[in-house]
Amino acid sequence: MMTCMEDLKDLLPVEAVRLDVRAADWRAAIGAAGRLMVETGATTDEYTREMVANVEENGPYIVIAPGVAFAHSRPSPAVLSTGMSWVRLTEPVEFGHESNDPVTLVVALAAQDSAAHTSAMASLARLLGDPDTAAALAAAPTPETLHAVLAGERPADGPGPEPSEPSASEPRAGSLHKILTVCGNGVGTSLFLKNTLEQVLDRWGWSRFVTVEATDTISAKGKASEAVALLTSREIARILGDVGRPVKVVQDFTSTAEVDAVLRDTYDV
Repeated sequence: MMTCMEDLKDLLPVEAVRLDVRAADWRAAIGAAGRLMVETGATTDEYTREMVANVEENGPYIVIAPGVAFAHSRPSPAVLSTGMSWVRLTEPVEFGHESNDPVTLVVALAAQDSAAHTSAMASLARLLGDPDTAAALAAAPTPETLHAVLAGERPADGPGPEPSEPSASEPRAGSLHKILTVCGNGVGTSLFLKNTLEQVLDRWGWSRFVTVEATDTISAKGKASEAVALLTSREIARILGDVGRPVKVVQDFTSTAEVDAVLRDTYDV
């Protein structure tokens, strides 16, 4: 766990944290997050434009939880090094998401490849999914205080209530099922959902039977036949269309309770 926290702290320096930022709309909010990554040397201005274009093309699927947007785009020459930024808004803005608007927090990611930041995403998903930690982050008065919470320098209140054990037997004994988590680029929001799903599978004791792969929309269409189901946002589900396998919509990518319910529906347990 500490290694993951250290990875997150390294990718999100305190200089890339801004609190009480005013933004006129979602484009300005992403712009503020993008400027911080430019200032800390992670990206060029072109990457900010790419993050905005991602939402214009794929819709507001980056709003992964109530009030939280995870801005990102594909790895590109505009990414100089893997890094992140954190912008807490003074006034919430609308991204156009059906259930998770308005947004008060924009976390941005610039990745040089799809693997360099996996452990940091796992840490961030756990932190945002924990109500006490999320409240501490929302109330942090300074970037330094917020950075300390992200680094795990806060006593843990213990894990939240776990979902009950599934009532049905495990998936076919000895078999290995695959579930795809899908986003527009395969390097950001799909990793959030992957980590939340893996937490639920661990609690069920099903991790040895079900493997989870985070992927993008194009790759997902080619890999769908290998999967039991695809988990994604409503916006990306519309883009995927009929892929020959069940496409399950998750609204809050950090909610183990919601993902638990989706998994039960998938396996009819």
